[in-house]
Amino acid sequence: MIRFDRVSKRFGDVVVLDELDFAVRAGERVALIGPSGSGKTTILRLLMGPERVDSGTIHVGGDCLTHMRRGDRLVAADDRHLRRVRRRIGMVFQQFNLFPNMRVLRNVTEAPVCVLGEPRPDAERRGRELLELVGLGDKLDAYPTRLSGGQQQRVAIARALAMRPDVLLLDEVTSALDPELAAEVLDVLRDLARTSDITMLCVTHAMRFARDVSHRVLMFDRGRVVEDKPPEELFEHPEHERTRAFLRSVLEET
Repeated sequence: MIRFDRVSKRFGDVVVLDELDFAVRAGERVALIGPSGSGKTTILRLLMGPERVDSGTIHVGGDCLTHMRRGDRLVAADDRHLRRVRRRIGMVFQQFNLFPNMRVLRNVTEAPVCVLGEPRPDAERRGRELLELVGLGDKLDAYPTRLSGGQQQRVAIARALAMRPDVLLLDEVTSALDPELAAEVLDVLRDLARTSDITMLCVTHAMRFARDVSHRVLMFDRGRVVEDKPPEELFEHPEHERTRAFLRSVLEET
């Protein structure tokens, strides 16, 4: 479902991704861990955000995201091509990015109506179902400012799912929340993982969540994958000293 082939990305003289190769199968849940600046969030920004690769290619499903055909040549993707391929991807950000002037249900249904062209009654019916799924069926008419941070993040998850993505990207979705509210959000994502076959790529410092939900955990350092293992193997028997040092520091913080 996702494939990075020799992807490099630099910011000035800093190499953030160094000829990165990795793949995520359809329905697989993969957690990306590692120190700040190791390239994890850049991966999500290349998939869904404003960044472009310096070299290499990214594929989503059967489509190349980074490049497109023009005659017999492969050229850099234009904005129209990027928008088309990125419709297969949903993203939940660190900050909730809800529209403060719209009620909860409208926040969830606006993009399906305006971007996908869904009839509003259909979008609202699915929006209600998704809000029930995340435990907010009683908050349809509330404004985001009247919700807790955990509730706002759960609305953001419902909003991403409303676009019917094949891939869900999660970027440190609990980092702005206190532990109790973070637990609410992680419980919702655990339920989603158990009850759906959506592909998930998750950047997180929540090691218990990574362990509980993921099929694989990738440890990043300096723009490269230094370990790629099932969670029980990586957490119990890390091979790389960089992984052992990172896990010690994270677990001591918690």
